Amino acid sequence: MLPFSFEKVRTEQDAIRAAAAGARYIAGGTTLIDLMRDEVERPERLVDINALPMADIRADGQDLVIGALARMSDVAAHPETKRLQPLIAEALIEGASPQLRNMASMGGNLLQRVRCPYFRMLDAACNKRDPGSGCSAIDGLNAGHAILGTSDHCVATHPSDVAVALVALGATIRVRGPQGERTFPVEELFRLPGDTPHLEHTLRTGELIVEIRVPGGPYARQARYLKVRDRASYEFALVSAAVALETAGGTIRQARVAVGGVGTRPWRMRAVEEALRGKATDRDAFEAAAHLALEGTRPLAHNHYKVELLPRTIVRALEMAGGTA
Repeated sequence: MLPFSFEKVRTEQDAIRAAAAGARYIAGGTTLIDLMRDEVERPERLVDINALPMADIRADGQDLVIGALARMSDVAAHPETKRLQPLIAEALIEGASPQLRNMASMGGNLLQRVRCPYFRMLDAACNKRDPGSGCSAIDGLNAGHAILGTSDHCVATHPSDVAVALVALGATIRVRGPQGERTFPVEELFRLPGDTPHLEHTLRTGELIVEIRVPGGPYARQARYLKVRDRASYEFALVSAAVALETAGGTIRQARVAVGGVGTRPWRMRAVEEALRGKATDRDAFEAAAHLALEGTRPLAHNHYKVELLPRTIVRALEMAGGTA
């Protein structure tokens, strides 16, 4: 690990001022410290933001409001999360080991770096780590990589589980920075790689995620998260699906569907949602809609199995949410 300076801050203004001058925020540090040990990340200055008052978890009407510094374990166990947004609790529990959930913050989870092995190998070409060097994964070992949103410069999947649930539910984030405050959908936080895969999010220099707001809705309590992986714990998704349904008399009034493990960012499946509206909660309708998830897929040499696994995962998650599993 290379030398760096470290300081704690007590106010948002001090944190933002330091970040605007080139410092990096650190909260739980579950990703950043690992990458620093491997010299993948080499910040010269870290600012500890754990003392900032941004760990609250509360209900605002039917909305769930989560402070960016709230720990994953606290959010998953909170009574208001379970009451208003059980999908968030399920995605958090599936997303990491208990030890990591106790340390990792919600804001940090959204901004975690990719788990592509070539990103962490300093002797491999990686456009995220070293822009312009190439992408070893495209012609390498790519069984776990993306089939949606890829480019000729990067095929890494986004690793967050709870981000998939937040995108499905239409959550927003509030950020503050040198230019003031703004709020935008969580879905708009994540960039496609294009020809600049080292630019992973849309935060401006110095901006700090303050809170996440998950809007309530009639679909929120009839929702499930399904994660398919190589082993039962401490593993990233091969394919995952977050689904939420509003039904009446066996008919779908509204559906929310997003998937993980297959995209370079959490992937909202709007065509699937539209195809489900007005349909019966049965397997035939689920399968017909899930097939639309394959539009735009670009499998690689070793991950073609995801083309088959993706719609199957969506169907199973819909059956779980619809009570037909």
